[in-house]
Amino acid sequence: MIRVGIYGYGNLGRGVESAIRQNNDMELVAVFTRRSPESVKIRTQGVAVCHADDIESYKDKIDVLILCGGSATDLPVQTPEMAKHFNVIDSFDTHARIPEHFANVNASAKESGKIAIISVGWDPGMFSLMRAYGIAILPEGKDYTFWGKGVSQGHSDAIRRVDGVLDGKQYTIPVDSALDAVRSGANPDLTVREKHIRECFVVAKEGADKARIEKEIKEMKNYFADYDTTVHFISKEELDRDHSGIPHGGFVIRSGKTGLNGEHNHIIEYSLKLDSNPEFTSSVLVAYARAAHRLNSEGQSGCKTVLDIAPSYLTQASKEELYKTLL
Repeated sequence: MIRVGIYGYGNLGRGVESAIRQNNDMELVAVFTRRSPESVKIRTQGVAVCHADDIESYKDKIDVLILCGGSATDLPVQTPEMAKHFNVIDSFDTHARIPEHFANVNASAKESGKIAIISVGWDPGMFSLMRAYGIAILPEGKDYTFWGKGVSQGHSDAIRRVDGVLDGKQYTIPVDSALDAVRSGANPDLTVREKHIRECFVVAKEGADKARIEKEIKEMKNYFADYDTTVHFISKEELDRDHSGIPHGGFVIRSGKTGLNGEHNHIIEYSLKLDSNPEFTSSVLVAYARAAHRLNSEGQSGCKTVLDIAPSYLTQASKEELYKTLL
């Protein structure tokens, strides 16, 4: 059995707990929280809930630690720190900062002899793989990624960290005309602003400066600054009533040509339609936790991404079974 720990017990942590139940080669050993452990109620009987400060006492009891914090401020600190002691998985999703995050985590994991797999999920993650396959197969062409309509966990987390914000949700919405142009094979040149809009629903704290909050959100680098962003201020009751779900999804499309004169057009499209963004992301994290355990058992160390790991490491099946059933 692969012994798994969960670091952070919000939407993503609860999703990981559920996903572990669907994988009979894994067991949940402990959940770690920065809150008072007595206040955290998990759904798996007999599993310890511990304060995050006590995590090093579990170094020999956990094979893989799945980090469920946010990308804005948690994971840049937590992942390299935890990689000093554990094989780790995170879902760091600030695309522009992935190379920097990789370098920090790689240095830590190399020194400790552990495996760290970063930016695991569906984008970055599964969509990254689809982009790589598309570019490799159709080198003469263009690739396009559209997200939504759906709730972005990372962007919603970034909103909630703005001073004066009590709660909030952010929806990413594809621009239909841009999506139609890509599917037609027109290969348009699109800016990020032309591909998506971002819609924010924000609950401000009493007395907070709403104009400042809106300005800070719209100008937030790596999150909203490059998009047409709308900010709606609503009550907590409205947020809970109308925006309690966490759906998401999107499309990766590669449009390319083959033939001596490029006379044949091809479209590769991969899509996801998710009822629960965190639960699906958690399922990807758990699959890569298996890969991390296998890689480290083989003696490998350092940081990796989904682009570095063969699919056969993700599944419980042996290579012989995979060859027989999936090829």
